[in-house]
Amino acid sequence: MADLTLSQDHVGITDTFASRRYFAKFEGIMQHMLHVAGVMEAEGALDRDEIDILTRYAAKLTHSFRALSYKYLLVGRETGRFFGSLTMDNRDSGFPVAAEIMTMANDAQQAAKHLENMPTEARLKDEMVQTILGDRKIPTKLQFALSQRMYYAELARGDLFWVQNDPQAAWLGNVSEGRRRFRLHWATYDSEVNLPVIYLMELEDSGRIGLPKDERRWPEVQAHLSAQALGGLKLLTIARGFDQDFDDLHPKRLRRFHLGPMYSHAYTRQAGPLREVLAEANAPAGQDWALVWTEEELVSDRVIEEKSGWFSTVEREVFALDPFGVQGPDLGATRTERSIILPQRPYQVLEEKRPPGFASVRKYVVSPKGRVLRY
Repeated sequence: MADLTLSQDHVGITDTFASRRYFAKFEGIMQHMLHVAGVMEAEGALDRDEIDILTRYAAKLTHSFRALSYKYLLVGRETGRFFGSLTMDNRDSGFPVAAEIMTMANDAQQAAKHLENMPTEARLKDEMVQTILGDRKIPTKLQFALSQRMYYAELARGDLFWVQNDPQAAWLGNVSEGRRRFRLHWATYDSEVNLPVIYLMELEDSGRIGLPKDERRWPEVQAHLSAQALGGLKLLTIARGFDQDFDDLHPKRLRRFHLGPMYSHAYTRQAGPLREVLAEANAPAGQDWALVWTEEELVSDRVIEEKSGWFSTVEREVFALDPFGVQGPDLGATRTERSIILPQRPYQVLEEKRPPGFASVRKYVVSPKGRVLRY
């Protein structure tokens, strides 16, 4: 199934059917995530606007995985042209490696040119029928040409998840005259752990011009947040750096959502209890997975004033840290909450084994029909 010559934890899925099952699994997981988001909204864990933001990023991920599935549709088949295979991280994430997303971004810039020089989908399908009926052959080369056309067509549609997804802002109302509230969101595909990460920040703006319309501050804010979107940085470090760099922007709440790792008995080799749970569950294809979802949150506790120059002062946020967290104050967040999404059979084994560390984890059990139960 996998060519282990790439590295110990980055493997190429070189078998046709294994590759297609992998992408089908992810498409199903993304759909389950949308249903789970609906449950979280009903519970009050997220509001409607936050759900819309997260589901938008989930849709972008779905489009990216769909494009990759077209690119590698004929992997393992003799197409007359070497085009490689999907490289995934089978130890840390279960997701495609970040290099796949980077290559796709480069291909997207040239998608229109490729499509201009390719036969139409109708023509390729017509030639495939002629080859099957006239020559009595499997039209593998034509199938490959069609898969590549579908790949570039998907890229040309846009709305994909990239390694860097620039910050966007939404107005939440005014706190007082001359002071506005905004919610910012942005996302990255963390190249260190090969996982998508989504950020949400709520801030107050005391500047003269509203942040998204400010031609000076808004590009600076976007560049600053994109540069700080590193999974290895604590939320406290990101928020304090932002607070220090922008005197008239006041971060009140910062959250980070880690999507993954994805565990699958058929594809990943992560260590730990979930690997044993999936092995023991012996679930059918499409049901042998678990997706971990981690939310970190940092909130402002109070505001202090600091001197700025000779005659003025600026506001600085003092952030609340959880002294009773698993890692204590060094966690750099007010709270951290882990959730896990998994099908019924793996959940039953998880409940039977009750491995240490899972008692406080929120569990969302999904069915093929889309039903979600929360435990």
